[in-house]
Amino acid sequence: MIKPIRATGLERLELQRLRDRVGRLYAALQEANEAESPLASNTWAPPVDLCETEKGISIRVELPGVNADQIKIGLTNTKLRIWGEKKRRPNRRRIISYLCSERSFGKFGRIVHLRWTVCIRNASAELKGGMLHIYLPKIEDRRGEEVLIAVKDAN
Repeated sequence: MIKPIRATGLERLELQRLRDRVGRLYAALQEANEAESPLASNTWAPPVDLCETEKGISIRVELPGVNADQIKIGLTNTKLRIWGEKKRRPNRRRIISYLCSERSFGKFGRIVHLRWTVCIRNASAELKGGMLHIYLPKIEDRRGEEVLIAVKDAN
């Protein structure tokens, strides 16, 4: 029978550090996998600009030729999902062959991981000139802030 080895305090600390590192590595791999294939295998990913200000997070997504009713946005406290479908319009003229075709059509999707505490209820989105603007206001961080609590005399 094999007896379990008891870990000392230092060994336990090293094991905990190793668990934390493996957990961070797993989370990074999962995030990288989602970034490569945001929603499905046959999707294209529109370019995204992500900017931070003191009061919020601003996201700009290039979606030329897409109407607002073709876009869906899902927001949780950890990620923002943008997806939809850009349909190819039928040509009025008969095309013999394409000489160059660089525009993307079909389903699209992006996932933006949020590392900030944002107010989901006050989020807004607007599509203007092929650019989708999403604004996520930050929730004020109150960690480390001292709050005075009044003490009542029970007598």
